[in-house]
Amino acid sequence: MSRADVCVVACAEAFRGDGEILAAGIGGAVTVLGARLARLTFEPDLLTHDGVCLLTGDVPALGEAPEVVEGWLPFRDHLWLVLNGRRHVMLGASQIDRFGNTNISCIGDWARPKAQLLGVRGAPGNTRCGPTSYWIPRHSPRVFVPQVDMVSGLGTDRGAHELRRVVTNLAVLDFGTPEGAMRLVSVHPGVDVAEVVAATGFELHVPDDVPETRSPTDEERRLLDEALDPGGLREREVAA
Repeated sequence: MSRADVCVVACAEAFRGDGEILAAGIGGAVTVLGARLARLTFEPDLLTHDGVCLLTGDVPALGEAPEVVEGWLPFRDHLWLVLNGRRHVMLGASQIDRFGNTNISCIGDWARPKAQLLGVRGAPGNTRCGPTSYWIPRHSPRVFVPQVDMVSGLGTDRGAHELRRVVTNLAVLDFGTPEGAMRLVSVHPGVDVAEVVAATGFELHVPDDVPETRSPTDEERRLLDEALDPGGLREREVAA
């Protein structure tokens, strides 16, 4: 078992209970694997797509085309799903604060940024209209900041619909405090709470008892190794 396996399973768990909605992993290979693993195991009604415009009837490996196509999902229909809360997306973020406001637009003053990033893209609509989770492959104070330089995705203090989970290379977090601030849910095997706190640039709510993130089952490991990611792309994405 690797740290990457644990992260994929933690991302898959974010989709537990979603039922028949579109599961969209956008933040990297680990997010795509999480959605596909959930569909192959405990959440079979999930809808998955090929990353472009096809709903997949089967669950192909990373980089492979589906053998079974369930439907066509042009951009306008994809947006309908977003606007009506029928998609759970797992995104990445360059910065995130304690209420889940995220930045994928720029670093520094927006009028004269030090670095230009992707832009806001679909982050406002995603976070306002449907369930949103995040995958952060490098948990550090540069990413987990007191205040984001520009708000791209909405946090709990700005009207986010539902921020479900934040999965990082160190831990799983959510926003389950009364004020909607970030809370430590579990730490990955081999990580202690102090390490997560030190890597977070704001005050993190830490419960008295923090469990260990669950490890993949033998079947989940087999699916990852043989069916979903035989090339081991997930290992390149996770900072151990």
